[in-house]
Amino acid sequence: MISLNAIIQRFGASYRTHCHGRLSVQQRRVISAIAACRTETLGGQVFTCPTCQTTRYSYHSCRNRHCPTCQQDAGAAWLADQQALLLPVPYFLVTFTVPAELRPIALTNQALLYAAMFRASAAALQQLAADPRHLGGQLGMLGIFQTWTRDLRYHPHIHYLIPGVGRTTDERIVFPPAPDFLLPVRPLAMIFRAKLRAALRQTAIAATIPSTAWEHDWVIDCRPVGTGETALKYLAPYIFRVAMSNNRIVSADETQVTFRYRHSASGENRTSTLPVETFLDRFVAHILPKGFVKVRYYGFFRTGVRASLRRIRAQLMLFRSHDLLDRAIPQPKLSAQTHQLSTCPACGSLMHGRQIVSSRTRAPPHGMHHPRSA
Repeated sequence: MISLNAIIQRFGASYRTHCHGRLSVQQRRVISAIAACRTETLGGQVFTCPTCQTTRYSYHSCRNRHCPTCQQDAGAAWLADQQALLLPVPYFLVTFTVPAELRPIALTNQALLYAAMFRASAAALQQLAADPRHLGGQLGMLGIFQTWTRDLRYHPHIHYLIPGVGRTTDERIVFPPAPDFLLPVRPLAMIFRAKLRAALRQTAIAATIPSTAWEHDWVIDCRPVGTGETALKYLAPYIFRVAMSNNRIVSADETQVTFRYRHSASGENRTSTLPVETFLDRFVAHILPKGFVKVRYYGFFRTGVRASLRRIRAQLMLFRSHDLLDRAIPQPKLSAQTHQLSTCPACGSLMHGRQIVSSRTRAPPHGMHHPRSA
């Protein structure tokens, strides 16, 4: 299988040299990390079979959050950890986007715009939810930032996973007017636009934003996504998926890369073929600023108020004739860094392992083959 790691190992050095001026320090670091993932550069372990003397190498992973090889198992571990947040109510997925005029500004000012989008969208949700004409209480929200479309174009947006229940200031619980309705999206979009505009007016980039960005309607999507368990399973891939997964890459040669994607409007599976440099340009546009937190908790989901979440769950139990909270998703926590080769591929005997050091101090014996990435 052709992987993103293999493409970057093949073209990353020349791409970094040719495009050095337009790459951030963080983008150059990520390219280097993915190129080194599961190679002798990071060291690893060597396994030797005492029966037939077969030797295999297992190199360490880069653990970078933008590496598709390292992130493929992380979603299962996160999913298992979220069981404590589940509530027995319908859940909603609310998606905030910004208009096309703001996207070039966001691309060149990522840390500023991304943080402002989070603050404005979360505040807009809570403000509208607090209005007694709609819900009349505080929401619990799990927010996930994402920057790509299925064909790898730049499109920053935020998904919020929200249970259909609110908490009032006097600790009562309130519900939306219908199981398939949370909040009206038109006023929500207006509040979000106003809050983001006010925030950006206080920054140095205010003068660079076209006035047309604020003159038309903004788009927000709000849809029911079933139970908490269903919603978490749906959302887990969004949290740990990177812009390009390995299984989507169809082919790559010296000049171009072809990958598959699902067309949003038609639902059809399609392919896109891009020059190598354009493909890498699109990928690096989705590398997040260093230290940026892409998953955030708000309202009664915040870590410091989990006691309130327990009270809300207890109150909900009074409204239910049976317990929907006793859920368990048996997903093992896996780590790419601790991947082991314990059985000899030649004779089936148990192999003996020992640590090997990074190639910065000592390279593996000449002529040994790299193991295939999982």
